[in-house]
Amino acid sequence: MIAFAKILLVIVSVLLIIIVLLQSGRNAGLSGAITGGAEQLMGRKARGLDAVFAKITAGLAVAFICLSVWVAWLVTHQ
Repeated sequence: MIAFAKILLVIVSVLLIIIVLLQSGRNAGLSGAITGGAEQLMGRKARGLDAVFAKITAGLAVAFICLSVWVAWLVTHQ
């Protein structure tokens, strides 16, 4: 059971890394550095593929945290 949990954790970790790398950057160059804070304050919503990537990232992050806690619990209660 521990081996299965660890393998699942590695798979989720790799998927999380890949999906984060696929996302587009929020700030583009110097103009993005100046206006990037204003876009965050105005609550700009992601559109299209960025929205899908954001939801997948959130789901994988929750799965990563839950799996990490589960693996830690399995290892301590072996």
